[in-house]
Order: sequence, then structure tokens, then C-alpha cells
Amino acid sequence: MYHKQKDLQLQYEGFSQTPFLWYGKGVFNLEQFAISPTLISSFNEDITQKLRLGKLVERFVSFELQHDNDITILAENIQIQQEKLTLGELDCILKQNTHLIHLEIIYKFYLYDASVGNSEIDHWIGPNRRDSFIQKLNKLQEKQLPLLYSSQCKKHLDQLGLDVSEIVQKVYFKAQLFVPLQDINKEFPLVNNECIYGFYIYSKELSRFSDCKFYIPNKHNWLVTPYPKVDWLNFNAFQNKLQQFLDEENAPLCWLKKPNGELLKFFVVWW
Repeated sequence: MYHKQKDLQLQYEGFSQTPFLWYGKGVFNLEQFAISPTLISSFNEDITQKLRLGKLVERFVSFELQHDNDITILAENIQIQQEKLTLGELDCILKQNTHLIHLEIIYKFYLYDASVGNSEIDHWIGPNRRDSFIQKLNKLQEKQLPLLYSSQCKKHLDQLGLDVSEIVQKVYFKAQLFVPLQDINKEFPLVNNECIYGFYIYSKELSRFSDCKFYIPNKHNWLVTPYPKVDWLNFNAFQNKLQQFLDEENAPLCWLKKPNGELLKFFVVWW
């Protein structure tokens, strides 16, 4: 098995505990999917192949949906193609009670940089500045959601016996947000502030934490809530390992253990 079951369980728990980035109709009038909190605490599916983090999250969402008695999954990961060209994919079509829903699944890590763009939505960017909240919202509105109404999608809906006019589109959008250290107590009106998981800093600021211990989890364990039983690094060892990421222009998510035992999540950025 590719994932150790313990790691997989901790990843599922971290995913499950992550709040939605907003509730109801939020930015761009995109409506979040409403689902009852899952009572299933143990993830018991086998995952034998190596999955990207986004695909792993899709498996977690599917598991969650399957354990909701009000929901029936009709189709997942529908590839929409024009001849041999893939136009995109519909993540999930489901029935919730009597309602048909096309659901797009998103799980992101965003950092708040006030120097980017002109609005709060513009300021949320990916850790390496290669993506952003506004780019994802635009992609949803302009590319992913319109796929449902494309002529290429119609044959898939026909096979399922579905009428596109009866399908409502919603998003399942969770995120972990990180803010500059000085803004850790600031309120951000356009997002769910429960999504703020920690802070980000530059390597030159690390000296203020020189008496702490550190850990750099792998990408899948970015989902995980920090816990004490890992191989913690002292300040010097952490700096040496960190530099490898920064030299490659990768901003790693890190865990920090203060002398009093408090555990925190943070990013160190290269830019």
C-alpha cells in the first residue's frame, strides 16, 4: 500500500476538520455545498496508487458523500473530450434527496499578500505565487462549471438519464489560509476566518524562533494537524533542510514546536 494507514487516517482527519472557505453563496455568487458533518471518523478505504494531493482530497470527499444517507453519487471524474482532446472533467454528479447537483471539489492552501492585486480576494495567493484564489474562481466560472452545458457533455448526461436543466451547480471549497505573522489576529471579511491555520514568514525572520523545534511534512501531510510524535529538528538542522526548498523556489509548509509544547503551522516563503 502506498500510504501508511496511520498517515492516511491523519490526512483524512485533517481534511475532515478543515472548514469551508465560505458558507452559502459567497464570492462570485458560487454556492457552497451543504453537507451534514460526517460521523465517520475512520477512513477505511485502501489507496494503493500514488495520488496527487487534489486527487486524494477527491477520494476523501467521495468517502464522506457515500456515508451520507441523503446522498447518492451518480458519477465521478467524468472526462469531457472533444475527439482526442480533453476539455476538462466534472468532479461529481450526485443526488441529494431529490436535488441533482454537479459538484466541483477544491482544497487549497493560500497566503495573504496585500501587495498582490487591489482587493481582499486578489490578495490570497498560492505559497509559490503560481496560483491564486481569484484565478481559481475565474477558472471555475469560465471553464469548469460551463463544461456541464457543453455539447460534449450531453452524451454523458444522456447515458445517466439526466436533464441538464434540472442540475444545480455547487462547489465544495475548503482551504487552509496563512497570513503574515503580524496579521495573525486580523479579521478578513470575505472568507471564513476559521480557515486561518497559521502564518508565513521569510527565512530572515526565523531567528525569533531559534529556541523552537521544527518539522517539514511531505505534501500529503500538509493536511494533517500537527502532533508531537515526529522527528523534530533543532534550529540549525531545520535551516539547512529548509534552504534546499528555498533554493528551488518552493515554499514548504512547516510545523513549529515552542518550548512550552505549543504546536503551530507556518510557511517559509522564498519570494
